Amino acid sequence: METELIRVLQIEDVPKFAHLTQEMLASASDLRFEVQWVSSLEKGLKCLESGGIDIVLLDLTLPDCTGIESFVKTRSRAPHVPIIVMSSLDDENVAVRAVHQGAQDHLVKGQIDKHLLVRSIRYSIERHRAEAALLRAEEKYRSIFENTVEGIFQTTATGNYLSANSALARIYGYGSSDELIANLKDVGVRLYVNPGRRADFIALMEQYDVVTEFESEVYRKDGGIIWISENVRAVRDSEEKLLFYEGTVQDITARKRAEQKILDSEVLYHSLVENLPQNILRKDLQERFTFANQRFCATLGKPLEEILGKTDFDFFPAELAAKYQQDDRRILETGEPLETVEEHQPPRGGKIYVNVVKTPIYDADGKIIGLQGIFWDITEKKRAEEREQKVKEELARSREELRLKNEQMEEDLRMAREIQQAIIPQSYPCFPKSGNRNESALQFSHRYIPTGAVGGDFFNVLALSPTKAGVFICDVMGHGVRSALVTAIVRALVEELTPMAADPGQLLAQLNRDLRVILRESGTPLFTTAFYLVADLDDRCVCYANAGHPRPLVIHRSTNEVELLAIPGGESSPALGLFDGAVYPTAKIPLLPRDLYLLFTDGLYDVAGPNEDAYDPDWLQREVQKRMHLPVGSIFDELIAEIRLASTDGELADDVCLVGMDAAID
Repeated sequence: METELIRVLQIEDVPKFAHLTQEMLASASDLRFEVQWVSSLEKGLKCLESGGIDIVLLDLTLPDCTGIESFVKTRSRAPHVPIIVMSSLDDENVAVRAVHQGAQDHLVKGQIDKHLLVRSIRYSIERHRAEAALLRAEEKYRSIFENTVEGIFQTTATGNYLSANSALARIYGYGSSDELIANLKDVGVRLYVNPGRRADFIALMEQYDVVTEFESEVYRKDGGIIWISENVRAVRDSEEKLLFYEGTVQDITARKRAEQKILDSEVLYHSLVENLPQNILRKDLQERFTFANQRFCATLGKPLEEILGKTDFDFFPAELAAKYQQDDRRILETGEPLETVEEHQPPRGGKIYVNVVKTPIYDADGKIIGLQGIFWDITEKKRAEEREQKVKEELARSREELRLKNEQMEEDLRMAREIQQAIIPQSYPCFPKSGNRNESALQFSHRYIPTGAVGGDFFNVLALSPTKAGVFICDVMGHGVRSALVTAIVRALVEELTPMAADPGQLLAQLNRDLRVILRESGTPLFTTAFYLVADLDDRCVCYANAGHPRPLVIHRSTNEVELLAIPGGESSPALGLFDGAVYPTAKIPLLPRDLYLLFTDGLYDVAGPNEDAYDPDWLQREVQKRMHLPVGSIFDELIAEIRLASTDGELADDVCLVGMDAAID
């Protein structure tokens, strides 16, 4: 098992003692130490800001700070890092004060040996970890106690509060638990609405030591009345002597009010069913009527007392009654509701269509005890539907023809999408060439999101030589199939022009000439913006040229800066395919270690929303600056998420293509 590595920061202004300390730690057998030595408090505080320190050895006599102030400043800068103070005999009293204020140990310089130093470091770290674990446990308990929605309390047998959490204070209407404890004395008199309720509680506790769901009406601070439910247990000592009661309180006022509303709703239900225009009935398990509203009584032409206890066979033809009871039996056996349209023959004659809804009725234990039915006359609607059905059948034939045509079109688009996805690079070359992408001096990433089945954006990464890479990105005007076809043309042209790809300006100029010829012959009014760069690992430089494309960003991680690449030649060059003889100047900049080049199409800040003017290249540069230390893939994903969030419908307004080139060089 690998020996634990402990990272030590030694703040000591005496080089001889610092070297001696390092030699002691280097000779330790069971631990490995990585010691970082600084000679002033200011330098030490800067090291702590960078993180990665496990323990600090702090001299209390430094050129820029002395005494207890040195410890106070160090502790405030890194409160979670253990500190061992080092002092001379004259400083021992100050060192003891530092220990009282949180230092893990103090060592007198003239009395230190290897074993004492290693043991002090080991014990200090372990003691600090134990203290941190205890603090986390206390914070967790305190968080549960203070943030639970239920009130938590402890009271004496006489009804005085020993402790209460914030939730209980809120339930009773107090501003804090301290206010509740200070003001709410003798809960039997001050809390319960029913004067004998506390006595009931005490009697139950004396008998069972536990009370659950003890429901009572209580007063709030403002005099209002609420319902609570208490769960309480008696806490006793080893001799079974009662110490206090502790438990929880839940505000059940809403539930109590809901129960009352249920009672009120029964009255309201009967009022509604008697005045609704629908026929409403109930039956028991023997298919006998147990309820009928006035509308159903009128439909049968019978008073309620002549309907109750009867069955369908007493009012309808035998065949129809058998059908009704067959439906009823299925509902009673399966518990599944039934909604259907059926023919109905009123006792007075005639035939109508009715919409029927039947549902099972359950008792409090969830057992089916009958069913309820509602039906209403839809004869006119049914006849209108029959007429409409004929029209729908005629439309269906036309829709089927249209569906087949759409399927063919969708299949064509699917194939076009697969072809386009195939030309997008799925892997990147390595520089220098090797089988491990992680060892490449140039690392590449991309995101490609078309807004339709196919898109008008394209990119490629070219291996021009073992130490030279070309990165090409373009955006064809518009969307859809036409733009996708042009991207395929551009890809083919770039492949053909690989021999001249080392010169970005020459490559773009030849692409422009070829596209002019192709688009002129096809009559297609399309143009293409493009950007091409060449990264040379031998010369440590980047050459690039731009054809009307958004300027890429360069993240200088070594200086924490983000800048737009300058326009080659100082003036923008036209997009490809617009003008004969267009010239594309080539610019050259150094390729610096850890630089990240971000190439993108304008869909990245094309927002269809109320704040679309706020999303421009300046916005993009600010957002990248915020995320410059993230992995390039995370930068891409968060930028795309920002655009989606700003969009009215959460969709991208234009195709988006992003390409990143990371210089993993020293």
